[in-house]
Amino acid sequence: MSRQQIAVIDYGMGNLHSVASALQHVCDADIAVTSDHHIVKRADRVIFPGVGAIRDCMAEIRRLGFDILVKQEIASGKPVLAICVGMQALMQHSEENGGVEGLAHFDGTVDSFSGNGVFKTASLHAKAHEGVQLKVPHMGWNNVAQTQDHALWRGIADNSRFYFVHSYFVAPSNSLIEAGRCSYGVEFTASIAQANVFATQFHPEKSHKVGLRLLQNFAKWRCE
Repeated sequence: MSRQQIAVIDYGMGNLHSVASALQHVCDADIAVTSDHHIVKRADRVIFPGVGAIRDCMAEIRRLGFDILVKQEIASGKPVLAICVGMQALMQHSEENGGVEGLAHFDGTVDSFSGNGVFKTASLHAKAHEGVQLKVPHMGWNNVAQTQDHALWRGIADNSRFYFVHSYFVAPSNSLIEAGRCSYGVEFTASIAQANVFATQFHPEKSHKVGLRLLQNFAKWRCE
């Protein structure tokens, strides 16, 4: 039986090889970091990552035709894992960079923790007054509460710590697609799941054992 193929979509944003290296540690598969549409289409599983400003990411995604390809791959039913800005790109609209339209696979927005460097919610102001230093971007380790029973959480304890680097967070219109939740002054969605798509705001490839376990689960996931 041939080895499964996992494609990590390369549109020039982020250290994609760290994702590939993490996958190589946990699964027996042929892993390609690629911008070749044909390789992505032939793959059994697809990872849609992203790091940086969403305006630049979406510009490259559209320039390279990945906006259409990602929608086609999701529609095909194969397992798709979106990471960080890849997750944000699946929403309708981000307020980053003055407003950027996403792929609109999920209904909802991408919102900011702060405005002009000032925390804009009462809870963040309150925590600041209590002496808790909450900086944007949200960077480092944080607990993720599992809000949906999902195959990708298998073997991962609830409230495990994952690694985050972000200034914006997704706010899905349908709370039922939320798979994980985190708190950083405000409660926010840390992961979403629906049908053959699982997406994380955190970086599993940087999250040590729990992140490797999530990637291993993805490599075995049958979307059932």
